[in-house]
Amino acid sequence: MLLNIVRLRYGEPPAFLDTTQVIAGYNFSRSFSGGYYGYPASAVSNYLFGSGTLSQAENPTITYQPLTGEQYAENVVRPISPTAIMPLSLGGMAIDTLLRLTAQSIDGLSNVRGVGPFGGGSVRFYLLLHDLRQLQLAGAMTVRISTDDPASSASPSAGKAGRQGNAGGSQGSGGTGGSGGSGGSAEHIYLVLTTTADSNLQAIQGEVRRLLHLDPNTAEAEIVYGPYPKKQGQIAILTRSMLAMLTQLSYEMEVPEKDVRSGRTPPTIGQVGIESRPEVAIHSGKDVPQENYVSVFYKKCWYWISDTDFRSKEAFTMVQVLSTLAATSHSGGAVVTIPAG
Repeated sequence: MLLNIVRLRYGEPPAFLDTTQVIAGYNFSRSFSGGYYGYPASAVSNYLFGSGTLSQAENPTITYQPLTGEQYAENVVRPISPTAIMPLSLGGMAIDTLLRLTAQSIDGLSNVRGVGPFGGGSVRFYLLLHDLRQLQLAGAMTVRISTDDPASSASPSAGKAGRQGNAGGSQGSGGTGGSGGSGGSAEHIYLVLTTTADSNLQAIQGEVRRLLHLDPNTAEAEIVYGPYPKKQGQIAILTRSMLAMLTQLSYEMEVPEKDVRSGRTPPTIGQVGIESRPEVAIHSGKDVPQENYVSVFYKKCWYWISDTDFRSKEAFTMVQVLSTLAATSHSGGAVVTIPAG
């Protein structure tokens, strides 16, 4: 994963492999031997002797297959559905990190992208993520998953506007993006602002509603895929694909200054707004430190993530989880024959 990020920074195509089979082979053997010498054929001290051996080995066979064609399009190029991304926040993942990695824009508020000195990001985008994280930590925000058809909701009031249909902008539970319509059995995801008596949290909820163009009394709103919502009371998230996610991380990584001056790679994108560092801090140098979380060697230079940088480790782990979620298409793989005796 880290090597793909580095390769994308230098304009080289990434390589994605799918693990098709893991076959574990175990071997356990033991042997013992013993004997004795009769006196006076040997010394008195050598009446008995013995020896023993014990060995255990594991030899796994792992088969890999490159992603190509439709499988590559499904798992790497197609945007990940918001219905697959947002439930991760229910498992404890930080919603600001999650959306910063996966969302290109939220209701027209743009995330940083790999163009220009600062990537063209909106300050309000990061203010929104900061507010959502504060609400998540305080338990004043959650997400709700429903398989009900939101178009069947009869009440058009602002408080229930998030339950209305998405006019084809929502996704199914398959995990990939696109603009496919949603049937009655498709999953729908809602952002829920829970009731709280804390005036500070109420103010933050009000700011979230303002940034998302929601009615002041809205308690929940449906999350749909796209640059802008189709109906009043919806939240539109334009998500990234795995390729776009890794490409963005590559533009934010540290590279040798000589590579920028020589034209091998463009300058590193700076952060905007309240953010002062990239989500995944990737360092570079001639020598790799001993305390590194993961490191790769690429064209006479080391690139690594520090083991003492918990935020980067958490975000990098989240990228790997998202990569698994994005893999909705799998091939059968090659047939491997192993001896049975």
